[in-house]
Amino acid sequence: MQPTGQIFMEMTRYDRLSRADQFQGLPAPSLEKPVTKDDRFISLPRPAEISVPNLELRLAIESRRSIREYARDPLTMHELAYLLWSTQGIVQRHEPYATFRNVPSAGGRHAFETYLLINRASDLEPGLYRYLAFSHRLMVVETSHGMADRFAEACLKQPIVGESAITFIWTCVIYRMAWRYSERAYRLVHLDAGHVCQNLYLAAEQIGCGVCAIGAFDDELMADLLGIDGVEEFVIYCATVGKKLTKVQLF
Repeated sequence: MQPTGQIFMEMTRYDRLSRADQFQGLPAPSLEKPVTKDDRFISLPRPAEISVPNLELRLAIESRRSIREYARDPLTMHELAYLLWSTQGIVQRHEPYATFRNVPSAGGRHAFETYLLINRASDLEPGLYRYLAFSHRLMVVETSHGMADRFAEACLKQPIVGESAITFIWTCVIYRMAWRYSERAYRLVHLDAGHVCQNLYLAAEQIGCGVCAIGAFDDELMADLLGIDGVEEFVIYCATVGKKLTKVQLF
């Protein structure tokens, strides 16, 4: 094994860090990628309008498993909105320096963008979307045919990407975190990814869905499919979501 990981850990120790741009008086970067007036947007049910079944936290934790087979049922807009709110929903704004969300992030910097590969969701065409946390709505990225196959290929041919109802794809805009934490940012965003995905698992349990986290993907192929550079913004984590199979459906 090459010493890549060891070098990374050594070079991101506090005694090796350069002075962060925040402390040099440089302006904070935006906490969300921009949109244009020509983009297509889809409103989501507001958090206060979303009703979900009660589920004791301990039961959710003990029931959580990675699920790789799903029913063919679509997710409703309310269910999708709940999963998005649970994983990146904004509770308080302190722009441009921080947002408080339903998941923790170092310094409240929240360096992630949430992309969705939609295969089966009520009232949504199959395709690629981006969640806009500040306005709690979706932006249509692309709805061309065959996207599920292309993303499954980029996820090292894992069929669950094409078979799930939705695949969450989180990208990291690294300068959002590096502005405050310089090179240490690369450690912190990987911790943040764990927070986000665990919330997805627990929220999915509440609405009868299963999740399977995916860390195996071709970085360059994924970047190409999303139209990002793979350096300043890169894919950090993915997770498939779908309705759980019932016992009747299993047999």
